[in-house]
Amino acid sequence: MKSLVQAVFFAAVLAAPLASFAQSSQPLTRAEVRAQLVQLEQAGYDPSNNSDTRYPADIQAAESRVAAHDSTATSVRGALGSTSDSGAGTSAQH
Repeated sequence: MKSLVQAVFFAAVLAAPLASFAQSSQPLTRAEVRAQLVQLEQAGYDPSNNSDTRYPADIQAAESRVAAHDSTATSVRGALGSTSDSGAGTSAQH
């Protein structure tokens, strides 16, 4: 009986990382894909452009601009969050 409990325990321990990994790879929703397309268009990508000669370069350039903007916004939000968390932010309520 003790070996059965140990076997179940080890199986659960080995299966836990697989279950958490499977949950992180969910497909995007239609709204998420639409939001990404809007971001790319705002970064200069034009999906209606019929020129296939510039396709990979155009979308890659727009993706890099979006990534650069997102990393800048994240670092700014992180800095703002750290100042307000430390009590240096405003305490006025709206």
